[in-house]
Parts: sequence; structure tokens; C-alpha cells
Amino acid sequence: MASIAAAQVQEVRSITRIERIGAHSHIRGLGLDDSLEPRAVSQGMVGQKMARKAAGVILQMIREGKIAGRAVLLAGQPGTGKTAIAMGLAQALGPDTPFTSMAEALTQSIRKSIGIRIKEESEIIEGEVVEIVVERAAGGGGARVQAGDVITIDKATGKINKLGRSFARARDYDATGQQARFVQCPEGELQKRKEVVHTVTLHEIDINGKVAEWREEGKAEMIPGVLFIDEAHMLDIECFSYLNRALESETAPVVIMATNRGITRIRGTNYKSPHGIPLDLLDRMIIVPTSPYSHQELREILNIRCEEEDCQMSSDALTVLTRVATETSLRYSIQLITTASLVAKRRKATEVSMEDVKKVYSLFLDEHRSEQFLKEYQDEFMFNDGSGDAPQLMEVSQ
Repeated sequence: MASIAAAQVQEVRSITRIERIGAHSHIRGLGLDDSLEPRAVSQGMVGQKMARKAAGVILQMIREGKIAGRAVLLAGQPGTGKTAIAMGLAQALGPDTPFTSMAEALTQSIRKSIGIRIKEESEIIEGEVVEIVVERAAGGGGARVQAGDVITIDKATGKINKLGRSFARARDYDATGQQARFVQCPEGELQKRKEVVHTVTLHEIDINGKVAEWREEGKAEMIPGVLFIDEAHMLDIECFSYLNRALESETAPVVIMATNRGITRIRGTNYKSPHGIPLDLLDRMIIVPTSPYSHQELREILNIRCEEEDCQMSSDALTVLTRVATETSLRYSIQLITTASLVAKRRKATEVSMEDVKKVYSLFLDEHRSEQFLKEYQDEFMFNDGSGDAPQLMEVSQ
């Protein structure tokens, strides 16, 4: 019986340990010092010193409100850290800054990328709950309150906001959850006037006139958010036209685009331009180039990703993985970290060895080996067209 209980506990622990780790979850900022100079390795950023320094200048322009009507273009080969720089810039702007990617309609994305900080004074009652006497059933909604909670009550609306548990009640519990928050009991009068700050997005308010009124009264201020558009060359001419007009609005967010294309056709037209972006929009962009990582920088990035994914890797295995990143791509080698870690766990090892990396390298193909495989067995695939016309047909159908 005891062994069954122990197994159940172990199962629960293993389940709670599972967590999603994003491709750029290790990015904490741009890795700059106080003078906006890039550090070699900092806040998850490695290399790309010139691009990060340029992003630091853009960061300062955003903070000073001097980037209205402009957009930023991160241009470089695949796997050179364009998305990481965009996320680092958003992280450096602070937690209140909305960061939105182009996963929905342009209008909705832009409205979600503008934050509104609303300030207003209200009469509130603030203090610690000593006793609760229920006179009638609760009507639903509101915070769940019990004796010992520190709360505020808005006199105008009756809204209850739970601030946390009183420090005086901290000893009442032998154990508390991670969400438990202890605060000091407020001093002075129970009833007081207090400035309340709410942060919402323009998409949530959806009333331009009301926002303008609040700004005039000094009750709200605009927070320039970041709208990140990856693979910007995939937008068509209508999207580019809309963006060109939207950038002229005073409520426009900071638009950061990324592309890995050279001179290519603008979708929806027969014209070609640098990066597949119309020249009139390109002319109002601040273009930040990125360059390929060095061998040592690739090794450092892979080491950071191993730490982020809680993967112990031997020095020899990291050397092989760095070589894979040099000969294939950084993205492919990062994907091998998790798979190699699983192979190591299957043999009950605490550290990923060189053999583990070689094994997953043989199991999962990179882009070049996948292409070679298709060329070798192309006649055995359905709807195969090995004439070389397929890419041209795809280009025409766009």
C-alpha cells in the first residue's frame, strides 16, 4: 500500500514538473549596460553587438517618444537572432508594454499593441477584515474574502479588491501556496481618497473618443507597445498600404518587422524590391542588419538553451552540437537538445553524451539531408514533379 502511495506521489511530482519552454523564453532583455553598450553575454543575448546597440538606440527613442511614424526592419539570414532582438526590445520596455505578433488581422493587432494607463481618484475603504457577517446570499462575482484579508472597497461601485493576507495572520498557517501574498495592514483612517491605476489595451476599450478625453484630462497616458511582424515579405501590397497609413496615426505602436529575403517580388504585384517591401514603406524604416553567429557564439547560445531546458550536456556533446549548428542551422541544433535529453533519460543517464547527439542527428533530418532524401526517392512519392518547375508555379500562384 505504501509503495502504491509513493508511486502516486512520484507521478504527481512528474506531472507538475512539466512546463512549456518557448523558443525564446531565455530572452530577458537586450543585454545592454547603462550606456546602451552591448555586453558579450547578458540577459540571454549572445553576439549581434552592432544590431543590439542599434536596438538600444531605438529603445531610447521609444522611451523619449521620438519614433512616431517610423518602423523598424530587422534584416538578415535565417537563424541570426532577429526574433530574439525584437523580444529583447519588448522586454527592455517593461512589463506594461504590450507585445503582439502578426497572428491576426492588422487592425486588431495594432489596437492590442497600444496600452492605456488610466489614473483616477476614488473614495475607498481600506483595511483588514476582522469578521464577516452574511446577511444575504452573495450575488456572484467579486473577490472571495475571509477574515484576515486586507481589502479595499470602492464606495462608488462597491467593488472589492483583495490586496492579500495580513502579516498578522502569517503564523496562522503551517504552509501556504505560491499564490499567497502577505501585506501590511493599512494605517490611518479607514476611508480615504486614493489614486487607482488601471492598464488596459486600446483593443479592450475600443473607444477612440473616450481615450482622447482621458488624455486631455490627464487621466490616461499612451504606452507605445510593440507590434512584431515576422516574415514581413509574406505580406501583400494591401497590407503594406494599410501599414503605411497606420504609421501616421498618433496611436500607432512601434512596428518591428523581420525578414530573411533579399531582392524579391512584392506579393500582389509584379514588381521586385529589397526584402519584398515597397520602397515608400522601406524609406521610412530604420533598418537593422544582423550577421551570422561565430562558432563560439553558437556554442554559447546552445549552452544557454541547455540551461533553459534543464539539460545537462557534456562538453564533447556540446562541441558536436555546435558543429551541427555550423553545418546546418542553429534552429535545427536547438531542436536536437530536447530529443537528445530524452534519449539520455531513456538510458537513465544524468548527462547528454556525444553518442546521444549523434543518435538523434541520425533520427531527425535537417533541411539539406531532407532535400537529398527527396531527390533520391522522389519517384516513390505521390504527385511528385521532379522537373524543377514546382517553385516557379508556387511563385506564380501567390
